Amino acid sequence: MRESIQYKAFRVFNVTVLILIVALTFYPFLNIVAQSFSSESFITSGKVNIWPKGFNIDTYKIIVKDSMFWINYKNTVVYTVVGTIIQMIMTTMFAYALSKKRLLGREFFTMFAVFTMFFGGGLIPNYVLVKSLGMGNTMWAIVIPGAISVFNMLIMKTFFQNIPDELEEAAIMDGSSTYGTLFRIVLPLSAPVLATMTLFYSVGNWNAWFPAFIYLEDKDLFPVQIYLRNLIKGADSTRSVGATSADDLSQISSNIKAVTMVLTVLPILCVYPYVQKYFVSGVMLGSVKG
Repeated sequence: MRESIQYKAFRVFNVTVLILIVALTFYPFLNIVAQSFSSESFITSGKVNIWPKGFNIDTYKIIVKDSMFWINYKNTVVYTVVGTIIQMIMTTMFAYALSKKRLLGREFFTMFAVFTMFFGGGLIPNYVLVKSLGMGNTMWAIVIPGAISVFNMLIMKTFFQNIPDELEEAAIMDGSSTYGTLFRIVLPLSAPVLATMTLFYSVGNWNAWFPAFIYLEDKDLFPVQIYLRNLIKGADSTRSVGATSADDLSQISSNIKAVTMVLTVLPILCVYPYVQKYFVSGVMLGSVKG
């Protein structure tokens, strides 16, 4: 079929708008990457756009040579992997149970979970609880308290509800147990939503720094986000230990901030392309239908 002039004009307009949106979205990241490889003087004078000026990798060298950086980086990887595994197991089990109408008290448990989205005990009660359970200054203080995200659980619950009951009934008639049906029938059909939730949890765990800031005391247990935060804080407060001038302070701080952003975002950028194809389908299929 031949395309009408109006449709061709719409396609040109649509492509143009999308290109502009991509450019506006991508520019800040390119600017940060350029700043991380630029000289401090060019950064503070506002001359760095999307291409480095006064090429400089001294900050990268300093951070990479620090053994504490790699220790904290390893901690972040461990917290992300362990936390995501626990969160996916807990969320999947809870969502699958709530997706079954035959579950006694199903509405109560659903409303109880939703209630926690709007009301919480607060920082001090959470801190006291973690300490009283003996999880203070341990990895478990990071990965256990946030084991279930109610928002993610509701998305998975809705996704499970859209799977035809006949498939599970057929499996049960063939002698499959509840867990057998879940692992052999339901989960293989739920790859899109599982990949999406894994991405959500992984990004959240990777970027999380506040729980570690509150519950951890040993520097060897800190995630890399705390290390980078302290690095920026140290650059901002260099004046108190004998910096040469206020300009030097702002220059050092600007370069370190750019480097830390790149180092923090890079692993997620490497993982995202592999799960991106599941992202949209997982959210759309698992979204709450009106």
